[in-house]
Amino acid sequence: MSVRSCRELWTILLGRSALREPAQIEAELDRHWDRLHQGLSYYKPPSSSSAEKVKENKNVAQPLKDFGLRISKLLSLDEQQSVQLLQCYLQEDYRGTRDSLKVSVLTDIFIPLCLFLQIADYYYEERMCLLRCVLLLLTYFQDERHPYRAEYSNCVNKLEKDLVSKYQLQFESLFKAEAPTWETHGNLMTERQVSRWFLQCLREQSLLLEIIFLYYAYFEMNPSDLLNFTKMFKEQGFGLRQTNRHLVDKSMDALVDRIGYLSALILVEGMDIDFLHKCALEDCTDQHQFSSAPDVVKVQFEMDQLLLTFGDIPHHAPVLLAWVLLRHTLRPDDTSPVIRRIGNTALQLGVFKYLSTMLKGLGSTGMHLDCTCLDPHRPIYNMCSHLIDAACEVLSAPSLAEIFWELPNMGLGMILDSAVGMFPHKIGPLLQLLTALLSNKSTVKKVYNFLDKMSFYTQVYKHKPNDIISNDDETLWRRQAPKLLYPLGTGQTNLWMPQGVLGQVMSPGEQGYVVRWEYSYSSWTLFTCEVEMLLHVVSTADVLAHCARVKPILDLVHKIISTDWTVSDCLLPLTSRIYMLLQRLTSIINPPVDVIASCVNCLSVLAARMPGKVWSSLHHTGFLPFASNPLTSMAQCISAEGMKAGNYGNLLVQIEQPRGEYAVTIAFLRLITTLVKGQLGSTQNKGLIPCVLLVLKEMLPTYHKWRYNTYGVRERIGCLILELIHAILNLSPEGEDQGSAPSLQSLCIYSLANTEAGQAVVNIMGVGVDTIDVVLAAQPSSCGSEGPGQILIQTVKLAFSVTNNVIRLKPPSDTVSPLEQALTQHGGHGNNLIVVLAKYIYHKHDPALPRLAIQLLKRLATVAPMSVYACLGSDAAAIRDAFLTRLQSKTEDMRIKVMILEFLTVAVETQPGLIELFLNLEVKDGNEGSKEFLLGEWSCLHVVLDLIDSKQQGKYWCPPLLHRAALAFLLALWQDRRDSAISVLRTKERFWENLTTPLFGTLTPPSDTTEPCVLETCAFVMKIIGLEIYYVVSGSLEQSLKDGLQKFSNARRYEYWSQYVKSLVCHVAEMEEEGICYFTEAQMLISAWRMLLILSTNHSDVMHLTEESTKLTLFMDVLDGTKAALTTPTSAPCLRLGSMMATLLLILLKQWRRSSAPDILSPLSLILESVLQADQQLMERTKAKIFSALISVLQIQGLDGGDISQLPQLLLSVCETVKDEALGLIDNMRHTSQLGDTAEDEDSMETDSPRGPQKDQRDGVCVLALHLAKELCRTDEDGEHWVSVMRKVPLLPSVLSAVELSLRMKRNLYFTEAALHLLLTLARTPQGAAAVAGAGVTQTICLPLLSVYEVSPNGTSQQSFSRKSQDLACWPGVYRLCMSLMESLLKTLRYNFINEALDFVGVHQERILQCLNAVRTVQSLACLDEADHTVGFLLQLSSFCKEWQFHLPKLLRDVQVNLCYLCQTCTHLLHSKKMLHHYLQAKNGEALPPGPLPRTQRPTQTSTKEAAGGGEREEAEQKALLAVQCSLLKILSKTLATLQHFTPDCCQILLDQSMDLAEYSTLFVLSFTTPAFDPDVAPSFGTLLATINVSLSMLSEMEKKKEPILLVLPSNTNIEMINWCLPSRSLLMFTMENCFYVLISQAVRCLKDPSILPRDKQRLKQELSSELSTLLSSLSRHFRRGSPSSPASAILPSTQSKPPTPGSKASHEGQEPLIQLVQAFVRLVQR
Repeated sequence: MSVRSCRELWTILLGRSALREPAQIEAELDRHWDRLHQGLSYYKPPSSSSAEKVKENKNVAQPLKDFGLRISKLLSLDEQQSVQLLQCYLQEDYRGTRDSLKVSVLTDIFIPLCLFLQIADYYYEERMCLLRCVLLLLTYFQDERHPYRAEYSNCVNKLEKDLVSKYQLQFESLFKAEAPTWETHGNLMTERQVSRWFLQCLREQSLLLEIIFLYYAYFEMNPSDLLNFTKMFKEQGFGLRQTNRHLVDKSMDALVDRIGYLSALILVEGMDIDFLHKCALEDCTDQHQFSSAPDVVKVQFEMDQLLLTFGDIPHHAPVLLAWVLLRHTLRPDDTSPVIRRIGNTALQLGVFKYLSTMLKGLGSTGMHLDCTCLDPHRPIYNMCSHLIDAACEVLSAPSLAEIFWELPNMGLGMILDSAVGMFPHKIGPLLQLLTALLSNKSTVKKVYNFLDKMSFYTQVYKHKPNDIISNDDETLWRRQAPKLLYPLGTGQTNLWMPQGVLGQVMSPGEQGYVVRWEYSYSSWTLFTCEVEMLLHVVSTADVLAHCARVKPILDLVHKIISTDWTVSDCLLPLTSRIYMLLQRLTSIINPPVDVIASCVNCLSVLAARMPGKVWSSLHHTGFLPFASNPLTSMAQCISAEGMKAGNYGNLLVQIEQPRGEYAVTIAFLRLITTLVKGQLGSTQNKGLIPCVLLVLKEMLPTYHKWRYNTYGVRERIGCLILELIHAILNLSPEGEDQGSAPSLQSLCIYSLANTEAGQAVVNIMGVGVDTIDVVLAAQPSSCGSEGPGQILIQTVKLAFSVTNNVIRLKPPSDTVSPLEQALTQHGGHGNNLIVVLAKYIYHKHDPALPRLAIQLLKRLATVAPMSVYACLGSDAAAIRDAFLTRLQSKTEDMRIKVMILEFLTVAVETQPGLIELFLNLEVKDGNEGSKEFLLGEWSCLHVVLDLIDSKQQGKYWCPPLLHRAALAFLLALWQDRRDSAISVLRTKERFWENLTTPLFGTLTPPSDTTEPCVLETCAFVMKIIGLEIYYVVSGSLEQSLKDGLQKFSNARRYEYWSQYVKSLVCHVAEMEEEGICYFTEAQMLISAWRMLLILSTNHSDVMHLTEESTKLTLFMDVLDGTKAALTTPTSAPCLRLGSMMATLLLILLKQWRRSSAPDILSPLSLILESVLQADQQLMERTKAKIFSALISVLQIQGLDGGDISQLPQLLLSVCETVKDEALGLIDNMRHTSQLGDTAEDEDSMETDSPRGPQKDQRDGVCVLALHLAKELCRTDEDGEHWVSVMRKVPLLPSVLSAVELSLRMKRNLYFTEAALHLLLTLARTPQGAAAVAGAGVTQTICLPLLSVYEVSPNGTSQQSFSRKSQDLACWPGVYRLCMSLMESLLKTLRYNFINEALDFVGVHQERILQCLNAVRTVQSLACLDEADHTVGFLLQLSSFCKEWQFHLPKLLRDVQVNLCYLCQTCTHLLHSKKMLHHYLQAKNGEALPPGPLPRTQRPTQTSTKEAAGGGEREEAEQKALLAVQCSLLKILSKTLATLQHFTPDCCQILLDQSMDLAEYSTLFVLSFTTPAFDPDVAPSFGTLLATINVSLSMLSEMEKKKEPILLVLPSNTNIEMINWCLPSRSLLMFTMENCFYVLISQAVRCLKDPSILPRDKQRLKQELSSELSTLLSSLSRHFRRGSPSSPASAILPSTQSKPPTPGSKASHEGQEPLIQLVQAFVRLVQR
């Protein structure tokens, strides 16, 4: 709006808006000072010229003009201003939707009457706000403590000139204004509206007078002006002679009185009594304006004459008294009868009673400055009580109390002297005055000392006592004997008046003799005696008289200790007797309520400092409610079983409720609240349960129904009850034992959630915005913070806060509590609470009220199972408009805007209907099927986009907190995948540029951070970018976002943020002792940065993070941050932060595989050491990450032993961990086996399950520690370090015990697998193998391994062979590892391990034979892998044929037969590729190779996707076939190598004629046909020849292709993949060599065997001669070509498990001996 409304201006000047800088306030005042100067005359009457201008204005819609003109008539307001007013009203106060306004209001002839009345009310409020602005300026323009004093002062200086004359004229015109009628103002001006107009008229008069009074409080009034004002007020009867007094009803009396009071005060202030007093003190009265003004004599005369006519109404009294004081002070010698008459009139009017009433009536408005120095030196002591009341009211202003002590003998000092003169006979007046004089610590000391040193003791005697000597005229008495002043027992505190004390007898009156003894004593001792006396007479008739004496004492004590606590020790004799007083007074029949309330008030102040002591003393008085039985359960507490209400409860029911006065209840509530806030221990807090229960059960649900004598007490009690509950809910939760009595907090939560106490709180919240507005409108403007409206607002705010906390703290439950039902139930006619809460958005007076209402809505939207949108019903759109209006306003309080955005952020996830309403998206072109959206006029996204606009940043209406809230809302949209909103946002111009702006700023260093929300802002931006990159295909990203990311990279922001996050982590780690206030924000930023970096590992091209140097910098920063967070701190939050960083470190390490990185091991070793020493429960996951990182580093760097200086320490740490974890695992397994808990899933891959310390996980600490130990042992090949470490740490025994138990129970799969890998690594070196064997590995593995697999009874079934990929962890994999371990140990230890190896092969013979047979039927990689491992083991064992033959002859024969059949199977499968492919597809269904396929980006078009899918399938099948072929070839080569040991040595059989052939069996039958794929066909020489043929053809095929099988593989396949899949040239050659060897050996064995017929031998020679000759020529051709070996062979390691055979060499020149051997054999055969 171009014109700011007065209410908005008032809000700004109060500092409740977004404009809070002094410069902004000054700008507002400069802009609007003319309006303030004009006052109410700013609002002009209607005029024809104005109406014409409205009609000519093209910017305003015609219906709006017409409506404006009708308003102009009703309000008698200028037409232009009427239209302006209408616009302001629609903007600020209209409660319908804009659409409904357009449709029904502005286009229809019928405009609802209520709308006119609402606009009239808005207009009246505007006029009041205009005057309030001026009042505000005048109140604070000289207050040094006010933040805007200078600005206010400048404006007042501008206004000062003719402000009063203008406002005086406005006041007169209001006073004389004729009431409107329907003839003049149209037919809407009903009687009710006329009454409303008059009420407004009185309010404006009151405010105008208040402004004039405040003006003259600071500026001097001319004597002539005083005369004019006096004439005007006399004429008006001080407000009583209103022109429209016939309209005054009872409700307006207070306002009329107020006008009278203010009129009198203006006149008194005009006489400038304050300055007069100062002049009198300095003896310069001629400086006063009534001495020096030129026409003063004339004015004085006129005033005298005028005032002589006064005296008919009470308002005249102070004016008359002030005038007398003025005249007498200026001319003390003037004793004219006029002055005396005026003075007498003042006294007759009861001036002091009037002053007291006026000061109480006006309240604490700062208007009692005029009475500072009333000098009551006239004979008015008969009016003493009223005078003291007035004096106390005056002295209650803090500044005046200090002035009083500076000049104790002037003015009111005389009243004090008078009161002292009657002390202690009349104890009340003196203490009343002194209580009023207590304003700060210095005055406390003065009052204390004053009372401590009293020199007179006044007593009243009806008759002259006997122990007295008097002088002749009875004016002086002397005491003959000493006397105790109080009839108390011996040993008690008392006053002792000694002999010979003189007493002056005052003039004896009706009361007998009044004697003032010259006796020095301390009043504090006297007060103690008074209290003791009351305790003595408590059950007699004197009790009330004594109570009247003790109450002022208690009030004084209360005021003293609440003002200055340090004096409390001196008052101990009094304060310690309060408990007994309370106990005695509350137990009598008609207890003195006011004294009891004073006692409780004193205890409240004491409880604030020493709650424990007060509680323990109070506990025994019987005053508080108590429990007669010990409290054990919530049900017992809630039922109040065995609880007694105590003396207070009885007092409430029997005395206070019938009387309608609640002083004790108010004091009781304050006391309990103070005790609760005093943070007593849990025992004392449980003692408070009966008190709190009384409040929750008996007071909160019913207090609004009690009888009340005084307006406002009910609201105060409600407020105090809620303050108590609020304090309890904000207690820090106590650690409680289960089964103990409930805590105060849980009792409160349960009561509010499940009993009628909760309903009472709901009713308070349901008061509604309209009721509050009515109460606020009814109270006078100057009620300050204590008015009924403010108390009501405070009560409702507390109700919001309490409800919010109850819902937050309530233990989770399946059933909905009555409180939640009451909050969310759908009532008819839109009266459900959700609507009421939402409508608090219309409240404008206190910004905290709508804010807390929205906060509660936010909580309900999160937890309650209901739709807020549905609850709002038909009001939804109007409330949406109101929310957005406040959100859009640039002057609105920032915290409300933040809360609205937070509410919407929650609604994105939990309230789909509501968020759609607020997003207000419209389908483009109105096509229903269209997916394109546009922002509607009332979309919240307009505001959000404005708030993130980089051009708006730093402006007052977009502070950092609001910017953060807007980004949090956007993040919620992205996280919830609100595609319609996101699609609109991402295409908005400059959206991505604005969004990313925060990432290009420079933040203050973490140690100086003052705006932690900026960290969250940056975190939200990072998360939004991350989500966008993750969800959107890189090709479809918006160009502006790509540009932004490019700019981010170019501006070196990756390095900046990396450095900043590192410094932030370091700062958090350093500050952990003190804790940093913004830990949550820091954690959020670190988390977001981590997400961004993790994304960059897969989207480096989009994110432009490709430079190795940048990656290295980032990586080192992460490493340093992790080190800082994990090496020094001990607090849980810091360690959690370290864990986050460790995850990032690990991911970067694995993804970026930086082989060029500098030494990473040193920091990682340090981190590991500190992590191992930290809290184990907390560090479980972190340990695992650090182990994993160390493994990666060792794998990447592939370092030699000498290069790792940390190796010994690392080994020691890791071995200790492994030992501890293994022992823990053993205990765990034994424990669960005792419990019979075997249902746990061994293969569980669940990573989110809660990790117990001994839970077997693939990435668990134990498993990773074993893998790390394996890597370290591999690095330390020569055993330089690990041997000594394992001597220190009993690693192997504990690991082997755990493995044995795991195998038996078939549990802890991952642990077992990792342990076997470690043993396997150790077994490769002689030292390691000896250690492993020595630790009893065979006993650990051999028999327990049986439980890992099941052998079918007939020994032929292959059901147990897994068709799963061999990479997945599984128990068959464990079996394969055991087989490898045995092979490795046997290979390393040779004869030292032969017995154990034979034991193993004997135990597992069935599985071994099954496995060799299985290859024919199951070609899964897992099955082939097991066959490979099995044949490998048999190959090592075959070196010890004689021992095997001796121990297990049958098994040896079975193995030989099976190996021959295996040879035949492999050859056949390798020969027929098509059949193998068919088997793989049909039988196994396994067409995918091991390991994950490379991740491909999603194609954009579906057709492309299908085509690509088909191609991928073929490619995968091709790879699977290759992998199986390679496995088969490996098995075949090892099988032939094994068979070579079961057949005679070639050289020996060829050369040694006397060789024993019976030692070797015949392995192949004499047949030369190509082998069939049939188990019934025995392996024959044809099998061997076929094997050589297949190998040769594969070799030829491989070398024909210049670019071999590598072409099939995708470019990003890693080296291991190629290693795995490709058969190498050397492997084929090795297979051929062994095959030739076995063939020759077996052939010679047959030729030498006498049992074979000569005919068969001849056939053998012929067949072999022809077959081998053919093969030989092919082989020779192959070598002669000298074709290059396969490129794959260069990267393939030579097979380590094969023993070198004669003639087997790598280069092709070395192949000739093989040809020579075969040629020699052919020659032998041909002979």
